[in-house]
Amino acid sequence: MDPQHHQLHVILLPFPAPDHMIPLLDMARLLATRNVKATIITTSVNASAFTKAIETSHKVGNLNLNLEIFKFSAEEAGLPEGCDNAEFAMKHGLAPQFVQANQLLSEQLEQYLDKVQPDCLVTDILFPWTAEIATKVDIPRIVFYAVSCFSLCAQELIRVHEPFKDVSSDDETFSIPLIPHEIKFVRSQISPNLINNKDFISKLIDSKIKKSGDESYGVIVNSFYELEPDYADFFKKEMGRKAWHVGPVSLCNRSTEEKVLRGISASMNEHECLTWLDSKKSVVVLYICFGSIVPITAPQFYEIALALESSGKDFIWVVRNFENDEEWLPPGFEQRTQGKGLIIRGWAPQVLILEHKAIGAFVTHCGWNSTLEGITAGVPMVTWPVFAEQFYNEKLVTDILKIGVSVGLKKWSRMPSSDDLIQREAIETALREITERDAAEDMRQRAKQLKDMAWKAVAEGGSSYSDLSALIDGLRSYRTQKRV
Repeated sequence: MDPQHHQLHVILLPFPAPDHMIPLLDMARLLATRNVKATIITTSVNASAFTKAIETSHKVGNLNLNLEIFKFSAEEAGLPEGCDNAEFAMKHGLAPQFVQANQLLSEQLEQYLDKVQPDCLVTDILFPWTAEIATKVDIPRIVFYAVSCFSLCAQELIRVHEPFKDVSSDDETFSIPLIPHEIKFVRSQISPNLINNKDFISKLIDSKIKKSGDESYGVIVNSFYELEPDYADFFKKEMGRKAWHVGPVSLCNRSTEEKVLRGISASMNEHECLTWLDSKKSVVVLYICFGSIVPITAPQFYEIALALESSGKDFIWVVRNFENDEEWLPPGFEQRTQGKGLIIRGWAPQVLILEHKAIGAFVTHCGWNSTLEGITAGVPMVTWPVFAEQFYNEKLVTDILKIGVSVGLKKWSRMPSSDDLIQREAIETALREITERDAAEDMRQRAKQLKDMAWKAVAEGGSSYSDLSALIDGLRSYRTQKRV
């Protein structure tokens, strides 16, 4: 077959956590819309996060999108059966065992790749062991980054130059060296793993992950050039990495059905939610959601409830992980806010909510998926980072893009305590600043401009569309050269 007419086959291996699986599913759909066969590898427990979306892709777009199920070796790694997802492992302190269990997929992966001989392997950055396998079966490996380009640059510069060593306390600010903007952090906002470099996670990041990334064919970044041009250029030129900015990948979901079926099924029917929003005026509703695995405490939710009630704002609030309302809700809260507030207990159709004209602001933990979804909906944000790369994303939103205000959290923590509590007064101040203050309208206008840029980037001829074309052309060229 003529190499130019050969249908490329790309295998995608997502890290089993919602914030990693969802964008890689979007990436697979994006490839499939460009006549590339895309196969996602997952385990039986995690398959439900993909099956409905894949079925819809077959029905709506007749896309060549497939699922391959691997056996997850939970017992061999010391995990309970069915512990295939990072959310469960993190909640029960089983992260080391979970990392080991994922690595035990290597033999199945090598056998599968050797059998199907695909044109490329796209893997999550947290799977460095796939680099050796790709080399062994002689296919290019591309790393998928479900984070902002700014956070990639900032974290690497902090890791290499250690500017946090120049301050005498956790509260003293320091600047990130060499970066295009003057960005200040305090030491307590940086992951202790990065500072101490002692535990297994930081050693993994410092050695295997970095080495496997450096040796990859290139990296895919879920961002678009116009959003962070200084950092897209910095990443390629100063950090020497071949990168394709193909995002926001979530924009491949155009129909309501596709948006609803992204990730875990919503706990509330989307029609009920949208009908409630339809009853509201434009840009008056606050949307509050802290993602899939961010551990917000019951006392902190209590303070949020008091701030919402005191502010008098209309709101949709997504709450997970609390079975007993008495843990986190002030007595009579729902009765007093009836008609003004809607609480969704579990999962929400977030993209549909953010895109609704009634939404005026988004209170977010600054996970990159949520941040991008807020940007593509043109919604300003109240930033509430907790851990991972979320504090970097906050700086991008507040200091560089200037479309958000910080609630004021200064401590990175996987498990926040009562000492990290943000009081209701500070929360209410942020809510009013994002909706009422003089700067609110300016932020809203900038957010709308970024929304327009995002949609132009993924349209034919746009920067992300062109980068995806370049990636596909590069893989075709690689295949041709390999067969010469």
